[in-house]
Amino acid sequence: MSVKELSEKIDDRLFALADRHGMKLLEASIGIIYLWFGGLKFFPNYSPAEVLAGDTLDLITFHLFDKQFLLRVLAFGEILIGLALILRIKSKYVIWGLLVHMGGTFSPIIFFPEQVFTHPPFGFSMVGQYIMKNLVIISATLVIYTKNSRD
Repeated sequence: MSVKELSEKIDDRLFALADRHGMKLLEASIGIIYLWFGGLKFFPNYSPAEVLAGDTLDLITFHLFDKQFLLRVLAFGEILIGLALILRIKSKYVIWGLLVHMGGTFSPIIFFPEQVFTHPPFGFSMVGQYIMKNLVIISATLVIYTKNSRD
């Protein structure tokens, strides 16, 4: 077998694998991230986003609620989204909730730029990198949305 034939065989198998299981893997991987990150928020000091999420929620709710309550509500919402994705519940409301949540994850760029940037506007801190990785989740979610709306 030549290198070209081997390459084509591998390509065909990879394509078949992606075609057969790619959407399930995409939904499950985002679901696991949501389930895991949401679950961590129920345990003080386990989530690296806990302080920033609490401060952001406190600010956007005008300090009307206890931060721990807000973090629990956020954690519960993230777990629901995660479970819905893992269980492949095809609902536009799950996707909308995820996209609204993702939009909220970018608000620290405006509210807490000193935590997001080391050298604005391009030098991201670890917090900023944590936020920016959400662009991949948003893009993947849009793919899921378009695929699920056709099924």
